[in-house]
Amino acid sequence: MPATQSHIADAPPDEAAVTVYDRDHLKLYMRLLDANDAGASLEEVSSVLLGIDAKVEPERARRVHDSHLSRARWMTEQGYRDILRNGLPTD
Repeated sequence: MPATQSHIADAPPDEAAVTVYDRDHLKLYMRLLDANDAGASLEEVSSVLLGIDAKVEPERARRVHDSHLSRARWMTEQGYRDILRNGLPTD
């Protein structure tokens, strides 16, 4: 299981507001941003953070990685405003 210890969906939500899934995966989002900035390989990130073997499932690894990295960027560009206005969502 990946280091986040939370179930990782094949795609994060595509909502205009922060969701419970986002709340539960904030650490993953930050780690994805850090790994991207550090130039980590898809294979390494997929294995360590997403729990996917990119050699066995290369398309899925790319899709899950890219969709979650995109959501992580959205959180830093827009989602944080929702958190400041409304706080983190509850279950």
